[in-house]
Amino acid sequence: MILEYHRPDKVEDALKLLGRETPKTVPLGGGTVLNTPSEEEVAVVDLQKLGLSEISQKGSQLTIGGTATLQALLDTEGIQPALAKAIQHEATHNLRQAGTVAGSLVSAGGRSPLLAALMALDAQLTWLPGDVSQPLGEFVPVRAGGGIGAIIAAVSISLQTKLAYEYVARTPADKPVVLAAAGRWPSGRTRIVLGGYGKAPLTVMDGEANEGVLEGVADAYLTAEDQWATAEYRSQTARTLARRCLEALEAAQ
Repeated sequence: MILEYHRPDKVEDALKLLGRETPKTVPLGGGTVLNTPSEEEVAVVDLQKLGLSEISQKGSQLTIGGTATLQALLDTEGIQPALAKAIQHEATHNLRQAGTVAGSLVSAGGRSPLLAALMALDAQLTWLPGDVSQPLGEFVPVRAGGGIGAIIAAVSISLQTKLAYEYVARTPADKPVVLAAAGRWPSGRTRIVLGGYGKAPLTVMDGEANEGVLEGVADAYLTAEDQWATAEYRSQTARTLARRCLEALEAAQ
């Protein structure tokens, strides 16, 4: 239940509101999460007038404003094809028009293609106040207790990093029951992220790929069982999907 609605036009005013201890005050981007019925009482701060929706490129770095919509990111020229695929799988066309990038990262669970893809790209968050930088992978485990009185101003990725994304779902419209995303830098550094299970995707490798990496991928999901799939199925499927990702990265070199 929304107790208060605020729409400041200055970042300083938004941060002051978000820093309150009571009532609980949360940022509002596209509203796709907060518009879901809930008994929790909150005040909301609409971020749409703060000028944080720009998407810009400087060299090989793409900077995505926190309130940029998923559709705006999808429409951005030059993003990795696998990232576009993950965005399309993240939400329907209508939801992409409203849902924001930062809001999606804060609320996404382990079955989120977008969160897994951006973790595989080692996306960097920029927080206000202070323009503080933080790797997305560091923020994800502490999302429930972090970010009070702060705003994700931007998300940055390197367009030089190649990305592969593979998934298995019950139907084309469903979120994955198993997914793998892999990023590779020009230096050869490779990061593999698994999703489709739990509260957040899991980074299972970050370094130079070796012969044992697929065994490590399979081991990471040995206990990943829920109502959607058995642990044995997820373990075997994760290995297959990770192998496909690595093959795609090799073919793209």
